[in-house]
Amino acid sequence: QSCHRPAGQRASQEAGSRGLPEGVEYIPTRKKGKNPMKPVGVAWYSLYARTRLGYLFYLRQVKKARERYPHGHSVPQPYCFPGVKILPIPVLSNNYSYLVIDTGSSQAAVIDPSDPLAVQAAIEEEGVMLEAIFCTHKHWDHSGGNEVLCQKHSSCRVYGSALDAIPQLTNPLADREKVSVGCLTFEALATPGHTVGHMVYVLDGGPFGSPPCLFSGDLLFLAGCGRPFEGSHETMLASLDMAMGLGEDTLLWPGHEYALECLTFASLLELDNSALEQKLQWAVQQRQEKRSTCPSTLGEEQTYNPFLRTHRPELQEALGLWQGGGEDPDAFRARVLKEVRRRKDLYQAT
Repeated sequence: QSCHRPAGQRASQEAGSRGLPEGVEYIPTRKKGKNPMKPVGVAWYSLYARTRLGYLFYLRQVKKARERYPHGHSVPQPYCFPGVKILPIPVLSNNYSYLVIDTGSSQAAVIDPSDPLAVQAAIEEEGVMLEAIFCTHKHWDHSGGNEVLCQKHSSCRVYGSALDAIPQLTNPLADREKVSVGCLTFEALATPGHTVGHMVYVLDGGPFGSPPCLFSGDLLFLAGCGRPFEGSHETMLASLDMAMGLGEDTLLWPGHEYALECLTFASLLELDNSALEQKLQWAVQQRQEKRSTCPSTLGEEQTYNPFLRTHRPELQEALGLWQGGGEDPDAFRARVLKEVRRRKDLYQAT
C-alpha cells in the first residue's frame, strides 16, 4: 500500500465537494441495529460493559462483520511521515484500530485492537514487531483483541487506565504519563465521560516533522463525540476541552467511522455553516467510494463539530438556549452540550 501524506487532504476535500456523479448510489456507514451503544437503557449498557454477555455479543459482532466485510468496512489509507507510518485498520462494522510503526526499528504499537485477526494480518503484512497495545477504554469493540494478540506476541504490553476493566492490562497509566515504542512517544491523557477510565493517546510528531496525532477512541469522532455513559456532561465537556488544547494542527484519528451520520446530524442544527456543508459533501464522496474519512484536524473540527461548538452563539441560538444571568459560562456550555447530545440520541434512534 502506498502512503498518503496529509498535504494531499485538502485537495481531496476540494475534489469531493463537487458532489456525487448522477446515478451513483449512496452507501451508508451504519445499519440500524448494528450499534450496541444505541440508547437502549442503563440495563443493556451494564450487561454489555460489565458481564460476559457483553463479550458474547462482541464475538457475534466480530463473526458477522467478518462475513459482511471480508476486506473491512472501508478502504484504509496509510499516512507516512519520515520515520513513522500510521495504518488505519477497519474492523467490525464501523470501528478503527490503528497500527503505528516506527519504520526505523520496525517496532509497532496498536490502538484499540477490536478484531485480532485483522490486526495480526496487518502486522504480518507490514513485517513489524508488536510491542504495545494502547486501549482507550474497556468496551469490547475496543479491547476484545487484547488476549489473542498477547498470546501471539509475548513481549507485548497492554496499556490503559486502571479505572477501566481493560482485558489483559499489564501497565496501568496515569494521566499525562508517556510511553516509548522504538522512537515513538505516546502521551496518555485521562478523558473521563464515555467511561470513567477513558484515555486518549497523543503521538508526538515533533521528531518526525509531523503534527501531533490524537487517537481519540470514543471521546471524539469526526463531527461527533461519544456518549457519556459513565460521567456527567460537565465531565465530558472538560475532557473535550482538554483534547482541544492540543492545537489546531493535531490530526484526529477516531475510534469509529461515523462521519456521514455525524455530519448529516450537524447540518440539521446549523443550516448556514459553509464549512459543514463542504465537509458533508466531501464525506458523501468518500463513503460512496468506501474510503475512510480520517484523519481530520482539530482546527477543522472546531468549524463543524457541534460538540466542540458549545461556545458559538449561532449554535446556542439554533438550540433555543441562552445563558442565564449569573450562570457560569462552562455550566452553560455543559447545558448546550447536553442538548446537542439529547438531539443526537433522538436522531440515532429514528
